[in-house]
Amino acid sequence: MKAKALGLLSPLQQRFGTFTAAQKAAAIGGVLVVLVGGFFFYRWVAAPSYSPLYTNISTEDASAVVEKLDADGTPYELTGGGTTIMVPNDLVYPTRIAMSGEGLPTQKSEGYSILDDQDLSTSQFQERTGYKRAMEGELAATVGGLDGVQTAVVHLAMPAEEIFAEEQQPTTASVLVKTRPGDTLTTEQVRAIVYLTSSSVEGLKPDDVTVADATGKVLSTPGDDAAGGGGDRAEVVQAYETRMTDAVQKMLDRVVGAGNATVQTTADLDFDNTVTDTTRYFANPDDLSLSETSTDERYSGAAANGASGVVGPDGQLDTDTAEGQDPSTYRKTQSTSDNALGKTVERRQAAPGNLTALHVGVVLDSQKTREVDAGVIEDMVVSSLGIDATRGDTVEVSEIPFDRSAEDAAAKDLADAEAAEQRSQWIAWARNGAIVLAVLAVLGLWWRRRRRHHEERIEASTYVVEQLRQEALEREQQQALTAGAPTGAIPIGSLPQNAGPAAATRDEIAALVERQPEEIAQLLRGWLVDTKP
Repeated sequence: MKAKALGLLSPLQQRFGTFTAAQKAAAIGGVLVVLVGGFFFYRWVAAPSYSPLYTNISTEDASAVVEKLDADGTPYELTGGGTTIMVPNDLVYPTRIAMSGEGLPTQKSEGYSILDDQDLSTSQFQERTGYKRAMEGELAATVGGLDGVQTAVVHLAMPAEEIFAEEQQPTTASVLVKTRPGDTLTTEQVRAIVYLTSSSVEGLKPDDVTVADATGKVLSTPGDDAAGGGGDRAEVVQAYETRMTDAVQKMLDRVVGAGNATVQTTADLDFDNTVTDTTRYFANPDDLSLSETSTDERYSGAAANGASGVVGPDGQLDTDTAEGQDPSTYRKTQSTSDNALGKTVERRQAAPGNLTALHVGVVLDSQKTREVDAGVIEDMVVSSLGIDATRGDTVEVSEIPFDRSAEDAAAKDLADAEAAEQRSQWIAWARNGAIVLAVLAVLGLWWRRRRRHHEERIEASTYVVEQLRQEALEREQQQALTAGAPTGAIPIGSLPQNAGPAAATRDEIAALVERQPEEIAQLLRGWLVDTKP
């Protein structure tokens, strides 16, 4: 086996022996680079993937767990300032079981595990306080699981239930979050925290949740509409104003040219949630009545024959006999009709965000827009945005010369930057071209030297072989003369070129020339110098 391996390495050794010093250094460097790269690649592939073993544990428990891991020889990593311990994925659960057998960690997490220590002797106050602490711990762990949140603290205010009280105090919550460096919570994440907290506590409404970050910035306050009408009001107003401004600015850029007009829009949006109930009654005269009632009273008789007169000042009745009067007649007719009435009930709910007023200000550059009528621009803005004067909308168009000093300075700086970039690009191209030419020159010199070396090796080999053939021919002729054969009996061209000791010697010399061309060339040069007259 060893002889076979040496036989396989022998051609490589012979090939390596023919290299020059520079070629040997390049080959050795390439082999070392490959070996080092393969080593680091193997380390990267073979490195285990780590997962959290414990997070947010106390320093005492972390020290005890690390000491146990060192004793067991388990690899680990510490993150989060030493409060999070990472171990390989396949060792997470076996390590937790082993740590539980040792009673680690000693401190229980702030969660439902707090309720495990309660017994029959626990008072109602302790039970209520333990439940509140457990809820706070679980909510803190839930909020801490959001992307970008490093730690979270939740406090709940849960008033005791009063049976005979007319009004119950509401449950409130406050959430303090600490984000990772460089991360900020988006509106959707704040809304998620509000809804997660309110949905996890009985009787807690989203309007009663306060969210703040570690810098003291309030992200959501009680009374904000978590659905988007409170905490997002500024964003909604800004988005609407930006949309209106962009629409007008785009139109003016096509009319007066880019940079010759500026637009500012202010919008008043109504975020009140209004509900209007309207009830209307109507009657159709063509419809039949539900009920009708009519009454007709009649009376007829002779005139009264009794005394009649006027009471005098002395209290005596002055009687007068009425004679010749007609009989009295009385008649009363009454009719009642109950008609059916139609009823319409309409309920309208105004969604938050309705536009109550829109104010637009447009400023034109008087130096560039002299031929443009400001009244035409105002009419265009009124028509494009649907301005309603009765609603309180206003549009103001002014013509003022613009200050373009900053714009000219910026243009000059931009031109200088472009010129510098172009110069640097030309310099880079020149440098790269010089490098390419240098590499090509080196390659050309190497190729020329290689070709010259090859020609010298072929010339030296041919010369040595011809000299050996000549010497062999002379020896053969000398041997023939010594044996008594005529000198011209053996023609020079009839001698074999690959027969006898001469052929073996020639092959050996050819191999020597292949292995050491420089040394053979120097030797031949020495022979040629010595043979010169």
